[in-house]
Amino acid sequence: MPPMTTPQGYQRQSVVAPRISGAPLKLFVSALESGLTSDTVLAKLVRDSGIEHFRSASAGHASPIQVPLPLDASAPAKQHEKTEVAAGAAALPEVALGMRFETIARFAEAYREGTTDPVQVVRKLDGHITRLENAPDLLALFIARTQSQAVAAAEASAERLRKGQALSVLDGVPVVVKDELDVQGLPTTLGTKFMRTPAAKDSAVVARLKAAGAVIIGKANMHEIGINPVGVNPHHGACRNPYDRARITGGSSSGSAATVAAGLAPLSIGADGGGSIRIPAALCGVVGLKATFGRIPETGVPPLCWNPGHVGPIGLTVADVAIGYALIAGPDDGDAVSWRQSAVHLSGLEDRSLKGLKLGVCRPYFDDADPDVVARCREALKACTDAGAEVVEVPPPDLTVMLWAHAIIILSEMATAMLPHTQEDSSRFGPDARTNLAIGRHFRATDLVHAMRHRHAITRQHLELMKGIDAIVTPTTAITAPAINERSLPDGESNLPMIDGLMRFIRLGNVTGFPGLSVPAGYDGAGLPVGVHFLGRPYQEHLLLKLGRVVEAAVQRRTPRHHVELLR
Repeated sequence: MPPMTTPQGYQRQSVVAPRISGAPLKLFVSALESGLTSDTVLAKLVRDSGIEHFRSASAGHASPIQVPLPLDASAPAKQHEKTEVAAGAAALPEVALGMRFETIARFAEAYREGTTDPVQVVRKLDGHITRLENAPDLLALFIARTQSQAVAAAEASAERLRKGQALSVLDGVPVVVKDELDVQGLPTTLGTKFMRTPAAKDSAVVARLKAAGAVIIGKANMHEIGINPVGVNPHHGACRNPYDRARITGGSSSGSAATVAAGLAPLSIGADGGGSIRIPAALCGVVGLKATFGRIPETGVPPLCWNPGHVGPIGLTVADVAIGYALIAGPDDGDAVSWRQSAVHLSGLEDRSLKGLKLGVCRPYFDDADPDVVARCREALKACTDAGAEVVEVPPPDLTVMLWAHAIIILSEMATAMLPHTQEDSSRFGPDARTNLAIGRHFRATDLVHAMRHRHAITRQHLELMKGIDAIVTPTTAITAPAINERSLPDGESNLPMIDGLMRFIRLGNVTGFPGLSVPAGYDGAGLPVGVHFLGRPYQEHLLLKLGRVVEAAVQRRTPRHHVELLR
């Protein structure tokens, strides 16, 4: 099918591929892995998907070496105390509308006033989680629970709070961690069924959360090895959307977003190699931040994808995400990528005026989504212009080059990271993971170098573009949460048009390493959440969060069908 083309030059190649599940999917995977047929099948698959256009696309004089992103010249010269920055975010006036928000600030207030304490919260959580993890309310939110650790942490927190010695505003607050980050004493499964070795120590992010007094209540379900943005896991269950359990959550940080939407925690941690924080945040009606590449350290995160990967917070509100970001961002000795960065700050977050800010929009790109998604995101954009921002038209992206540059880098790196496991026994993975890993192994060395050159070129182009704008605005996803194909479970399905709808707007942040924020923008006609996305300059997360609060103040939120309250 020819690409869709607009007068402004925007093009998108339509994705035409069969929807496969069950026995046909397993036969297809076997053909991909067979020594007799794999090369032929894989060559046809990538050729039919348009790789030849990418292979012939010029990257100019760009090298395959990504030059470090420029620092934020407006950032404070000195790094302020993390707990002080977080406390400032917690003290902001609540602007989110609609549902009763049990935010981090609300937990801290309840603890101060003595209406509840962390131990009571953990006990109440245990009952709620047990119900939500069993039929008929099964949401498949967790891979592992940390009940004994959570009780001990809650007891220690309650004692500190009684003495007036809270470690931070997060002290005693429940937090969920994606099963992609090490938590001491628990396996980091990456959503597989066979990675069962307990972690010897906490990841840097988990250590920082614990140092702030957070109560880790469990490790969240995820799409297997984070290789697709859906959230259907063949080993731990299809993670289900709290707004409608017949719908997907998005992924791969599926449980991280769904637990926040369900009210089990105001903050969770996800990871994002191709929208894996922002996509599920959008589909579950919560807030998700992919910070600048290297901004949040990956120490203690098993390697899956080195270049596009980011760890980051998902929260009930923008302020919750800001608090999480303030506490976990910053350099760590174990992650060299994190060493060179601007000071972490939240300057201007309290200012609701956007006067002087310029927001880049490519209208045909922005409008290339379902009508309800476009309508809600236009309303979010209007909230920004009503607050004083100016909209500037920006040129269309080359989606084909973007797709292939991202796909080649992330799948090549994932195939390399998982090679010892696939060589030992690839059948331990689910069908969609095996499919993508086989594609990653098929790419040529020249493909990877070409993709890295394009990554460098795209990054330089957008650094130049963003000298004249403060953020690029798009929908987060082109569609709201699709229905789960129940007949395809437990293995899931191959549905490339759906993947395109989920990832159409999201790849630029992973290719460039620029920060991206998804914020709830309303609902479609079926009551499913819509997200709007802001992509910013490197190290200017504070500006994205400021934009997010303006949108948040204009959008009426609705309580999900599956939702609990912990503070009453």
